Amino acid sequence: MTDLPLIVQAGDPVLRSVALPVPPDEVGTPEFRAIVDTMIAVMRAAPGVGLAAPQIGVPKRVIVVEDREDLLAGMNADVRAARERNPLPLTVIVNPVLALVPGARVTFFEGCLSVSGYMALVARASLVQVTGLDATTGVGIPRVWRLRGWSARILQHEVDHLEGTLYVDRMYSRSLCSPQEAARWAGRTTQEAAAALGVELCE
Repeated sequence: MTDLPLIVQAGDPVLRSVALPVPPDEVGTPEFRAIVDTMIAVMRAAPGVGLAAPQIGVPKRVIVVEDREDLLAGMNADVRAARERNPLPLTVIVNPVLALVPGARVTFFEGCLSVSGYMALVARASLVQVTGLDATTGVGIPRVWRLRGWSARILQHEVDHLEGTLYVDRMYSRSLCSPQEAARWAGRTTQEAAAALGVELCE
């Protein structure tokens, strides 16, 4: 797919607005599928592990997520295990409703394609349940997903976008890293980064 739209950046009102529900009978239309196909192409080109429709300027309650094995291939095994980061197949969710499952919260660095290059420590629930329409195959099928670890973090991040929330609203502000400094913490633990940056972790 050529001529992909640019990813909307922080400061655009569409990222700070509550996205609109998608009527179920719209999910199977060619027009809706064109939006989804564009979202998938933009996510993969970035590359990223998730994208919400508002990030391409479309104020609809649609997210696409995918964490491929090739994105994980170069990751340190200990880091991957600590993050519980496992492959997540391409999934398209329409009108997602997210519930945090009671339990542990975990803190890791998180970035966003709409806050390009920056990252910060963000605490998230380690287990979530999401209900919505599964439009991965082109039709909206009611489904419940129960995800943990990094996959749960991805879902929380993307559903936040539909509520007009960015990770910077949830971050430990002292941990914000510029694009030039982001690589400094690759492979380091959350505790090491927090200690060096003067962050008092709460969870």
